[in-house]
Amino acid sequence: MHIVDGALANPVVIGGALVAAGGIALGLRHLPLERIPAAGVLSAAFFVASLVHVPIGPSSVHLILNGLAGLMLGWAAFPALFVGLLLQAVFFGFGGLTVLGVNTVNIALPAVIVHYLCRPGVTRASAPVAAIWAGVGGALSIALTTALVAGALRLSGEQFIPAAKLVFFAHIPVMVIEGLLAAAAVYLIRQVKPDLFDSLKGAPA
Repeated sequence: MHIVDGALANPVVIGGALVAAGGIALGLRHLPLERIPAAGVLSAAFFVASLVHVPIGPSSVHLILNGLAGLMLGWAAFPALFVGLLLQAVFFGFGGLTVLGVNTVNIALPAVIVHYLCRPGVTRASAPVAAIWAGVGGALSIALTTALVAGALRLSGEQFIPAAKLVFFAHIPVMVIEGLLAAAAVYLIRQVKPDLFDSLKGAPA
């Protein structure tokens, strides 16, 4: 789901960089010391999971885990996912530095949306119901990310419309997988360390 350098129009790149900078700044304000280890773990999980990718046109198909990151971190998902994207761009050339802002927005903004929509169900419901909410969040985050990627491509020119459509439909299996992974992770957390999400109830959104 990394958009590569040179694929987007300059206004889209600049706009993405500005939105990403605002999201990262807000995320750092919502990242207290006790949540830094969780942010580090989720950033590393994103980094590793998205290393295995299949190129499709100007983008690629791979796992992201941004739904799980959003459920646990909220706005702090912005700096956590930004770090993973930055390291991938620098060390492996995935995406690129000029589109780093757009890629960050495409992946982190859906995480924040899922946080607001699904975290109440994860924190307040029983473990099985919480897993369902997490599964919905995991799938929804991928759907929103593909929509943002398609939108960025569409805004960059008519020639990217076929690629935008391909990105969305190619990620339908990823939506299912991400939903199952998020559901399994949250169910395990609720069984092994149920106070983890409880401790986030009072955290800033």
